[in-house]
Amino acid sequence: MKIIISGSIAYDYLMSFPGRFQEHILPDQIDRLSVSFLVDTLSKRRGGIAPNIAYTLALLGERPLVMATAGHDFGEYRDWLEDHGVDTSAVVEIPDLFTASFFVNTDLDNNQIASFYTGAMAFAHTLSIAEHAGGSADLVVISPDDPRAMVKRAEECSALGIPYIYDPSQQIIRLSAEQLAAGIRDCLLLIVNEYEFGMVQENTGWTEDEVVTHAGGLIITLGEAGSRLLIGEAEHHIPTVPPDRIADPTGVGDAFRGGLLRGYSLGLPWEVAGRMGSVAAAYVLEQLGSQSHQYTRAEFVARYRQHFDDDGSLDALLS
Repeated sequence: MKIIISGSIAYDYLMSFPGRFQEHILPDQIDRLSVSFLVDTLSKRRGGIAPNIAYTLALLGERPLVMATAGHDFGEYRDWLEDHGVDTSAVVEIPDLFTASFFVNTDLDNNQIASFYTGAMAFAHTLSIAEHAGGSADLVVISPDDPRAMVKRAEECSALGIPYIYDPSQQIIRLSAEQLAAGIRDCLLLIVNEYEFGMVQENTGWTEDEVVTHAGGLIITLGEAGSRLLIGEAEHHIPTVPPDRIADPTGVGDAFRGGLLRGYSLGLPWEVAGRMGSVAAAYVLEQLGSQSHQYTRAEFVARYRQHFDDDGSLDALLS
């Protein structure tokens, strides 16, 4: 299956705060917020939503195509992705700009405060599926990116008749109500977390049932409570997989998407695909960085079967 992953490419700067943010923020002075957190650690990692999703897909046997813009500092990152099974031929480097950067501080409760530098991502809207990705695909994932690029990508997919998964998440606040509704109306599947879904409802005025009617399906991720999959008339609850340890939550949702997408590409039932996402997410939670995990497909299947029964359907992943 040819899967195009459209979204940000970034370097992640991961910091850890040995306390709890809530203990240092005064609710009655939130309108005058001025606070600094002394962090214990700083680590620079490869990140960005598109390569994060693509990396997990590649671990599970796909060769996804990332379509995005990066800066002049992308060379080593490109080589690394190619070496790990990700097609970067549709990544365009923008001279004189740095690759987008994600700065995130995580406290003891895994709460995060983050900032994002756009950099070369601001030019993502200049790319097109027709020119940079061969004009066709079996599936496109529209994940957070330059908002103009996200709007353009949904319009392209609709015009070309390409099914797409709509994952607006962090960029919901940058999309107009009309743009958000248009992206949802033609999508195969909408993926958001619980808070983001509330924003979707507020912006569109749609009930949950109306969202499911407009989209082909809906996935709401619920953090430690797992996720809800509403596909057609069916609803599935997908539990999380207990991690062996908790290192850092950055990229956990991207891995969930990668695992789920691999299940979809294999034609597996949505419930199985969702549980594949939960297994993939656990691997990321156990490591620092969103692309630091490694496993073979046999190891992945074995871990899946420690927690879930797939009735042998995951044998398709091993062939």
